[in-house]
Amino acid sequence: MDLHTGNTIYRAIMYNDLERFIQSTENDGFDKDQTLKSDLYPLDRRFSLLELCCYYGAVDCFKLLRSKFKSEISYTCLEFSFLGGNQEIMNECLKYQEPHEECMKYSIISHNIDFVTFLMNEHNIEIDLDYCAKYNNLEAFLVYYDQTNFINKCLVYSTMFNIPSVCEYLLSHGANINEKDNNGKTALHFAAREKSKETVELLISHGANINEKDNNGETALHLAVHLNSKETTELLISHGANINEKDNNGKTALHKAALYNRIETAELLISHGANINEKDKNGETALHKAASVKNPKMVELLISHGANINEKDVKQGTSLHYAAGFNRIETAELLISHGADINEKDKWGETALHKTALCNCKETAELLISHGANINEKDKNGETALHKAASVKNPKMVELLISHGANINEKDNNGETALHKAALCIGKETTELLISHGANINEKDNNGKTALHKAALCIGKETAELLISHGAKNSFSDIFKDEFH
Repeated sequence: MDLHTGNTIYRAIMYNDLERFIQSTENDGFDKDQTLKSDLYPLDRRFSLLELCCYYGAVDCFKLLRSKFKSEISYTCLEFSFLGGNQEIMNECLKYQEPHEECMKYSIISHNIDFVTFLMNEHNIEIDLDYCAKYNNLEAFLVYYDQTNFINKCLVYSTMFNIPSVCEYLLSHGANINEKDNNGKTALHFAAREKSKETVELLISHGANINEKDNNGETALHLAVHLNSKETTELLISHGANINEKDNNGKTALHKAALYNRIETAELLISHGANINEKDKNGETALHKAASVKNPKMVELLISHGANINEKDVKQGTSLHYAAGFNRIETAELLISHGADINEKDKWGETALHKTALCNCKETAELLISHGANINEKDKNGETALHKAASVKNPKMVELLISHGANINEKDNNGETALHKAALCIGKETTELLISHGANINEKDNNGKTALHKAALCIGKETAELLISHGAKNSFSDIFKDEFH
C-alpha cells in the first residue's frame, strides 16, 4: 500500500490539507507518536508526523501538531525545515534547535538563497561547495566566492557546473590551476568526471598537469574512462596523458574500462598502446576484471588483442577461475574456446570446478564438465568439488556432480567424505541425497569420527535422526545422545 496516496494522514501532510489532517487525527486509534519510514526520504530512519510536516512545508498541519498534541521539535525538524522551505516553520524550529552543517546542505539542495545567506551570515556556517556543484546551485557557489574570495578552492569545484566561462574567469584572476581539494582532486579531475570536454580543453590550455593524481592515485584519465567519456579520454591521450598510469591499487585506465564494461573506450586505449596484460596489486589483468563481471564482449575484445588467457593473479587464479566463481557461463565458454586451461589450479589447489561448487554456479559447472573438467580433482586439502558442494549445503550441485561420476566416498586430507561435510553443516537435504546415492554412512575420518559424530557436534538433530534411520551406528558418548533423544 502506498501511504502517500488515498485518504491517509501522510497525503494530508504532503498537500498541507488541514481538513483531511484533522479528520485523520480524530479517527479511532490515532497515534500522535506514529512514525514512517520510506525510501522517499533522505535519511534511512523513521520520521515523526512533525518531521514530515517540516519536510513538506505543511505549516497548518505543523501548527496543529504543536498546539493540540505538543509534538516536540527535533533536530531533524530543523534540518527538514530548510528543505521544505517554509519560513514560519523554520523560525519556530530555530527557537529549539541550533543549526549546523546539515541545515546548510538542505538549504543548498532546496536552492533557497535566503536560507543559505542566513546560515552563513547569522550562524557562521560555511557554504558546502561540493553540494553546490552536486545540486547545480551556481548562485550559492557565487555567494561563497563573493564572501570568501577563496579563488583556488572555487576553481576546483567550478568545473562541475560545466560552464567553462566560470573557470576562465577564475583563472584570469589568478586561480592556481593545479589546486587540490581534500581528496587530492584538481579541477581537471572534476572536469573529466563531468565529461566536460570543453572545460578539460580549457584547463589543459592553461597548463593543467594532465597526469596529476588524487589521493586514490587516479588521474583524470582514470575518471574519464570510468565515466565512459570517450571524447574526454581521447582528448587527454592526445595531450600526453600516461595511458598506463596506475592508481594506488595498481589499476590502469584499461582495468577500469574492463571492470565497468566501457567497450569503445577500451578499444581507444588499446589503439593508443595500453598494456593489455598489465597487472594491478592483486596481480589481476584487465581480462580478470572483465571475466568477473557480466562482460563477454569485453573479454572477446581483450583476447582479440592478445590478452594472456591463462595469466594468473597473486593467488594464482586465472580468468576462468573468476568466470566460474561468478557464474559467468558465456564468458567461461568464450575463455575455454580460446584455450583456457580448464583444470588449472590456484594457490589453494582449486580448479574452476571447485569455484562453481562453492558458489552454486550449476550452469557453469555443467559447462566445465562438458569440456573435460576433472570431476574428482583435489585441492591442497584433498577436497573435490563434491566436498565443496556438500560443505555449503548445495544439493543441486551435489546431484549434478554425482550424475557425472563424482566419487561419493572420496576422502580429503582429514579423511572426511562429502557426507561428513554435509552433516557438519547440518545439511539434511544434502545428507539424504548422498545416502540415497550410496554414501558409506559409517565411514570414519582420520580421528575415527563418522558423519553422526559431526551432526552431534553441531547439534543437528534432524540430520542425526536421518543418519540413524539409515543405519548409522550410534556409538558416541552419551553427552551427544542427550541432544537427540
